[in-house]
Amino acid sequence: MNLRLSPRIFRIAIAAAFAVFLASCALTPPGVSGPDINHVKARDPGSNLPEGWQHGAFMEIFVRAWRDSDGDGIGDLRGLTQSLDYLQDLGIRGVWLMPVTRNADGDHGYAVSDFRAIDPAYGTLQDFDELLREAHKRGIGVIMDYVINHSAAQNPLFVDAVSSPASRFRDWFVWRDPAPTGWDIWGKNPWYPSPTGTFYATFGPHMPDFNLENAEAMDYHRDSLRFWLNRGLDGFRLDAIPHLVEADAKNWNDQPGSYALMGHIKALMDGYQKRYSVCEATASPERWAAPYICGSAFAFKFEKSLIDAGRGKPEAVADVAAYFRSAPPTMATFISNHDAFAGARLWDQLQANEAQYRMVAATYLLLPGTPFIYYGEEIGMAGGAGLVSDAALRSPMSWNADPATAGFTRGKPFRPVSANVATHNVAAEIANPQSMHAFYKAMLALRNRLPSIARGSYEHATADGTTLTFQRRLGGEHTLVALNFGTAAATARLSKLSAGSKLASEFPVHAGDVLADRNGEATLRLPPQSVRVLRVLR
Repeated sequence: MNLRLSPRIFRIAIAAAFAVFLASCALTPPGVSGPDINHVKARDPGSNLPEGWQHGAFMEIFVRAWRDSDGDGIGDLRGLTQSLDYLQDLGIRGVWLMPVTRNADGDHGYAVSDFRAIDPAYGTLQDFDELLREAHKRGIGVIMDYVINHSAAQNPLFVDAVSSPASRFRDWFVWRDPAPTGWDIWGKNPWYPSPTGTFYATFGPHMPDFNLENAEAMDYHRDSLRFWLNRGLDGFRLDAIPHLVEADAKNWNDQPGSYALMGHIKALMDGYQKRYSVCEATASPERWAAPYICGSAFAFKFEKSLIDAGRGKPEAVADVAAYFRSAPPTMATFISNHDAFAGARLWDQLQANEAQYRMVAATYLLLPGTPFIYYGEEIGMAGGAGLVSDAALRSPMSWNADPATAGFTRGKPFRPVSANVATHNVAAEIANPQSMHAFYKAMLALRNRLPSIARGSYEHATADGTTLTFQRRLGGEHTLVALNFGTAAATARLSKLSAGSKLASEFPVHAGDVLADRNGEATLRLPPQSVRVLRVLR
């Protein structure tokens, strides 16, 4: 058959083939056609979540690896909806969904091919709406990843842009001819050739950067954010925000233009009730947490101090004590996540030392900030058996001890299960009152029951060798936290208390109360690698 194509169709076909070549990690998703670029007006459906819900602990969930409802070996939104009771019982107040939008990589999801569609592997928009309804019934907020910096090379917007310099969407992306020189981002030149020009891509040619100084491109993202907020989504984790605007080969990170753009996004979200945003900014996260920029940002590098404190290193204990003296209380704290650059799963970093693991967990769950628990962390889940790098961090959730499926699916899991599935799984740990799961549940119960722990002040933080003490206050509630990271018993010397005040033990419950003397001082004996939480009563 002799098939003749018009020049424009031919150019688009060539561009599409080129995009597939660039995005070598995956095939074009089925059913992708022209993107929805329609304007979306703000329609706030309101929120029935309690005030301050975002100060509770979040669970970061890789939906692909969480729970499979239909037996195809891939986790999905229905599987998450079916396990909301587990999250509620644990004490989770928010869920962060790693990318669930239609994507071109078929795994982590950060190469977005449609910003207003659910990836078919995870379900439908109706499944997404049902998840929101059921989560909200349980007092759990839901935020999702939004990848504003770049798209997939297979996104129809870029496919059209690369087809011709005359494309309507050409200036939605970053082009430069001749190709610039002298650029080096993480050891790579971010400028890539195409048949119609050289484009910029911070994370590689399969994910070209948007030109967010183009008003139309930025408006498209604003409309896409409203698309999800209008459905009742409670906010966003905004990916790679220091890279929104790149000035030159030297100044490609944390530019004033990026701060300004994020300020506009924050203003958009502030037009909706009780919404929450948290930004990924690895270099200077504390600056991004300003209330008029992101509101919250992940406390990168602080996780290293937390983990080293858990190992009993006095200098790390001092670093932990000092952090929230200056860092905004809205920082999002964590001890591991989905990226290998942030470290392996905590179980693997600590080489299965459960006492150290519990100390690290208790510390960040009782400090200021919004803690983000990486799925499986609450059961001491190890990395995937035989896997390395990011893949090791993203294995299926260990629901039971089945060595083949971990209870994650009725079929064959898309990736090998955790290396310690036989001993550290939900079914076994729920049945054991001394398990890691039970410890996390106890720490989260403190955070949920005592407002001063969730959102109170941070006062009188003192590091003394391997011991750390600090006080939290909110209104009339006053709590004191004491941690001994050492392997020997220690004495914590407490001060700045009301004369004769009583310190009632909140954790462990039967540990005994303590009385302050007339100078507002007291001593507290701490067993090795232990945590005490006390409520200060006048």
